[in-house]
Amino acid sequence: MKARIMTTIFFAIFFVVVDYYLYQAVLLATGSLTPAWKQGLRVAFWIPTILAFVALGWWMFGDPYKYSAQFRTWVMTGLVALYFSKIFGVLVLFVDDITRGVKWVSGLFNKSATPGTGNVIPRSEFLAKAALIATSVPLGAMAYGVISGAHDYRVRRKTVLLPNLPKAFDGIRVAQLSDIHSGSFFNKVAVKGGVEMVLNEKPDVIFFTGDLVNNEASEVEEYIDVFNKLRAPMGVYSITGNHDYGDYHRWSSLNEKQQNFKDLKEAHKIMGFDLLMNENRILKQGGDELAILGIENWGGRGFAKYGKLDEAYAGTEHAPVKVLLSHDPSHWDLQVRQLYPDIDLMLAGHTHGFQFGVEIGGYQWSPSQYAYKQWAGLYQEGSQYLYVNRGFGYLGYPGRIGMPPEITILELKRA
Repeated sequence: MKARIMTTIFFAIFFVVVDYYLYQAVLLATGSLTPAWKQGLRVAFWIPTILAFVALGWWMFGDPYKYSAQFRTWVMTGLVALYFSKIFGVLVLFVDDITRGVKWVSGLFNKSATPGTGNVIPRSEFLAKAALIATSVPLGAMAYGVISGAHDYRVRRKTVLLPNLPKAFDGIRVAQLSDIHSGSFFNKVAVKGGVEMVLNEKPDVIFFTGDLVNNEASEVEEYIDVFNKLRAPMGVYSITGNHDYGDYHRWSSLNEKQQNFKDLKEAHKIMGFDLLMNENRILKQGGDELAILGIENWGGRGFAKYGKLDEAYAGTEHAPVKVLLSHDPSHWDLQVRQLYPDIDLMLAGHTHGFQFGVEIGGYQWSPSQYAYKQWAGLYQEGSQYLYVNRGFGYLGYPGRIGMPPEITILELKRA
């Protein structure tokens, strides 16, 4: 309880300091308005602050887990978006204060100045308005990322050249989805549209590379009738991601957590996904073979290592081409490339491309790149390939900015 009280006090002080500082810009920017508008805007400025205090108290001293995960997400998103945006305005005002401070100090040493000159330096009205604009731009961008970016599905096509690819599989079209996070969805119609986009590509085989839910298997129940439409001639294969195990949820007992994972595996089955739990499948066509290996989550950077690649690999030694489904791209450098040089292609997700970034032509930037060497797109080392899907869903922030949700279509060709 003591820790909660101290945390609450810290955030309360932070909210007040940020809002009071930014309020100075509001006072200056509204100075020339009519009394009614002036008073209305100044009062309106403090309404989000009051709501922020209510949300803070509810989160720290209430029981937020009595409500849906989606509701908790919206509350936290509102808080983070509001104060993240206000920080930009505060920084602009801070620049103005530095400028005023320099002028004040120089006035003290200016002997020709009239006594008292330099003691009162008015705040720049231009910078005050700039501070409000600096606050509104990121806030508007985050709102747009929710309204438009969350379900702005994009099909990304790549050709992968594999020297050992059998002739019968030359030109095979592979669809990859990853990181559905069904517990975050708020627009079922849009999600259906994304699934239809996959089917319109007419892939030969579909792979799902983990994180069907955020924490609880029940999150996917409403979307089973959406994802069970995914079908392909060679099958639909799936694996688990780090969120599928319920490791980030407070369970009343170990049995409850274990039952949740059983329910999640059952959901894959109901949807028609062939869930590979450290297993493999051999695709056969025209007398040729292609091996599909799928493992449980195996992550770097402190993430759980449930995967057993040795078990999934066993029995595929003879296959001329091996495709590995592994949720975390860190696995490629940490184990796959070191110990399994004959795994031709690995498909991963996990990063979401941070749900924020810039992609213009061949240029890519995202905060995700500071955490993951391979974070989005196709990578090659020697004769081995890795493709990292940017994710179909979203987690935490219910939107995307400059990093739209992805449907991957890979065409495998003989080199």
